[in-house]
Amino acid sequence: MANQGSGGSRLPLALPPASQGCSSGGGGSSAGSSGNPPPPRNLQGLLQMAITAGSEEPDPPPEPMSEERRQWLQEAMSAAFRGQREEVEQMKNCLRVLSQPTPTSASEAELAADQQEREGALELLADLCENMDNAADFCQLSGMHLLVGRYLEAGPAGLRWRAAQLIGTCSQNVAAIQEQVLGLGALRKLLRLLDRDSCDSVRVKALFAISCLVREQEAGLLQFLRLDGFSVLMRAMQQQVQKLKVKSAFLLQNLLVGHPEHKGTLCSMGMVQQLVALVRTEHSPFHEHVLGALCSLVTDFPQGVRECREPELGLEELLRHRCQLLQQHEEYQEELEFCEKLLQTCFSSPSDDSMDR
Repeated sequence: MANQGSGGSRLPLALPPASQGCSSGGGGSSAGSSGNPPPPRNLQGLLQMAITAGSEEPDPPPEPMSEERRQWLQEAMSAAFRGQREEVEQMKNCLRVLSQPTPTSASEAELAADQQEREGALELLADLCENMDNAADFCQLSGMHLLVGRYLEAGPAGLRWRAAQLIGTCSQNVAAIQEQVLGLGALRKLLRLLDRDSCDSVRVKALFAISCLVREQEAGLLQFLRLDGFSVLMRAMQQQVQKLKVKSAFLLQNLLVGHPEHKGTLCSMGMVQQLVALVRTEHSPFHEHVLGALCSLVTDFPQGVRECREPELGLEELLRHRCQLLQQHEEYQEELEFCEKLLQTCFSSPSDDSMDR
């Protein structure tokens, strides 16, 4: 349903052929040895064709555009703009559904039907807002205010996780939308969902939205720090939900690589000790990401190295035992590499000498 308005399906399937004098024959025709370019398949290709045609100085001069080709171009542009208008109307219809008051005196069947309609509206919006122009239009229609204010922390879990997913979808790589979402106080609510919600799907989608708001977004990361986001992330890694554990550890590793200036904060929180404790749990693929985060924490950071060397952690023995366990398993090669890097960084003689100096 959501793909009805996507850009790829709006244009005619093929460009009508050029006049016979431009398309006949092989390399020896007057069209030039390079031949005709393939017809554009979507609006982006159409615009590229227009740019190319306007920037080049063909030799010999091009023949006049045939009426058939001119008509095709006009129809293609009209279809593209019409499709965009249709998608905006779809979003308005979805917002009308979501803006309706929740029925209070209704039968169980009516309440279920109402929830299903609202969930369908959120799903359609998520599909439409994969397009950044649609995401911007959605925010201009006050859709983000509605999501954050009414759906993110209230109502059934099916509405909460879809609202979190839609916030993340709109916010990906779009600074203006990220700033609006942060200004609405969404990050605080998303961290509460990640930390406390009873539904695993809600927590996973909340983490997705958090990631979209703090990665490559300085204002989002500063809010994340003020709201003690790293502690929330650590607690998420200690849960029993595998997807939540993996994605939390991956986000931690990403933030450490992108923002090494926060390593001191993490060490002061006892992050080294907590990560090592996670590695000591029953082995699982999740450990690869925990060890990756630990590697990032000690790289070019002597304080992290010193904490890893604390005798009570027993990290060196743990890493050597893990290396023996993993050497015969190709599927764990990245985890093995992290173990070897940690041994090299924290426990090899050259590292000892450099630390003493």
